[in-house]
Amino acid sequence: MDHIRIRGGNSLNGDIRIGGAKNAALPLMAASLLTDAPLTLSNLPHLADITTLANLLVQHGVDIHMEGDHEGRSLTLSAKNITSTTAPYDLVRKMRATALVLGPLVARFGQARVSLPGGCAIGARPIDLHIKGLQDLGAEIELEGGYVNAKTSGRLRGKEIVFPFVSVGATENLMMAASLAEGETRLVNAAREPEVIDLANCLVAMGAQIDGIGTDTLIIQGVEQLGGAHHRVIADRIEAGTYAMAVAVAGGAVRLTGANLDNLGAVAEVLRSAGLSIENGVVENGAAGGQEFISVQRENGRLIGVDVMTDPYPGFPTDLQAQFMAMMTTVNGASMVTETIFENRFMHVPELTRMGASITLHGGSAMIRGVPRLTGAPVMATDLRASVSLVLAGLAADGDTIVNRVYHLDRGYERVEEKLAACGAEIERIKGG
Repeated sequence: MDHIRIRGGNSLNGDIRIGGAKNAALPLMAASLLTDAPLTLSNLPHLADITTLANLLVQHGVDIHMEGDHEGRSLTLSAKNITSTTAPYDLVRKMRATALVLGPLVARFGQARVSLPGGCAIGARPIDLHIKGLQDLGAEIELEGGYVNAKTSGRLRGKEIVFPFVSVGATENLMMAASLAEGETRLVNAAREPEVIDLANCLVAMGAQIDGIGTDTLIIQGVEQLGGAHHRVIADRIEAGTYAMAVAVAGGAVRLTGANLDNLGAVAEVLRSAGLSIENGVVENGAAGGQEFISVQRENGRLIGVDVMTDPYPGFPTDLQAQFMAMMTTVNGASMVTETIFENRFMHVPELTRMGASITLHGGSAMIRGVPRLTGAPVMATDLRASVSLVLAGLAADGDTIVNRVYHLDRGYERVEEKLAACGAEIERIKGG
């Protein structure tokens, strides 16, 4: 099994290209099930989760054609000849986002049999809101043998659905289903994440009628059928935030190309409060226009402790909580991190403590007292974001840090060791037997 070795002490300087957002690409791929016309997605990241969903879609009968490389990868998905509406356990168990095929399958074909999903062990993350929403739209649903069996006679029917709490996945699933429903659907207390906006914009390009994009109330007028489209996946704000925090940990100056600070929500102000310089910029490229980037720089000296609480967008994202905690381990002073989204997302704490971090847990909060330096150690990744937080901690540590179970890392970060090494980090992937 592969592992990653980091020798800390080097600052980061140069450019890092930010790829397409995994959390945007997955629902966009599922949206291909809504039409018999081709859907082409560009700026697609090369990640294990993308491969997992691609395999599931192929199993349903979707024809997928890939072009390009890491710098310009695109997929064309054609769901004209669907052969199965069952999403089996052996594929769905690997990733929770596979539940996103449920809404499109029921909306277009009137039936679906989808295994209850798996993914990272960071909490229960049930799909109750997905199921309840589809029932509100007229689907008959039974849970049997670990599967969600859904069917409807005729089209789904629009209705007002008020989410009891913000759910990105449920918003995406029901927005896709409502696009083919009869009449008007109102999704109230809907998620406002940039990835939700990206999906809505793609659906509109396919012929959907959606108002309120970017707000907490989405109004969808169902149409009888959708067409194809060409859509570019937005840049990954979580990847951008992660590398910004890497600069905060290691020092230096880096340009995160292809990314925009506006999509980071509360993250930018939190990083500035800690003492990091972070700004938007554009490189002019003649007639081709400009390429946007985020400029990140840490001056000499330690950063200061800042408190954060995870919250739905535009609040501080739970997907950056572990990285932020790694960043706080070596600042001047103390900080408090409160996790409100997932109940089991502090599994990186024991590993950071092995490296010399001073962290005290109390329920859903962690108190971090900054230390001058961490010490390299063998550590174990427990989930996607925890794995990259250990890489960041390794950048700040004396000696070698060995991160094991990096298959978690490969689910959401493309060539992380290459990108950091190109900016001066001493980091390498060591292939396992």
